Amino acid sequence: MSNEPAEAAATGEAGEPLEPGPIDYVIIQFPGSRLTGEGMPLLVDLVDRGIIRILDLTFVKKEEDGSLVGLELADVDGDGRLDLTVFEGASSGLVDEEDVAEAGALLEPGDSAAVLLYENLWAAPLAAALRRTGARMIASGRVPLQDLVEALDALEELR
Repeated sequence: MSNEPAEAAATGEAGEPLEPGPIDYVIIQFPGSRLTGEGMPLLVDLVDRGIIRILDLTFVKKEEDGSLVGLELADVDGDGRLDLTVFEGASSGLVDEEDVAEAGALLEPGDSAAVLLYENLWAAPLAAALRRTGARMIASGRVPLQDLVEALDALEELR
């Protein structure tokens, strides 16, 4: 992601600045640009419950000639309902054209992708407490789901 400065920090109930939680991104591929919108209510629920804050949400499609085009958030699944208007304008400036191009490079012609940058609000108080004590996160990552499934299968075979 770009190194552009983020928007001003959120404030707590008493107006005091809160330290941000960890920031993550995901790129979700939609083969054949089949966007059903089925997951959107779940994303809205995460935001409504204060678990995450959407910093950027961008949709891109790779045309058959390999060019990339942006998709409007209002109706990405083409069903005539405005599914994502709640996220319209969700742009911190942290996801830039280079990031979108990198996401597009992962796509096959005819596919679309959502580039989602979000703050883990649930972790912000813990992260702030750890920083106050001088602790630093020195590594982070994700365990791919398939790796987890394979590890659990291997453990099951040992039993």
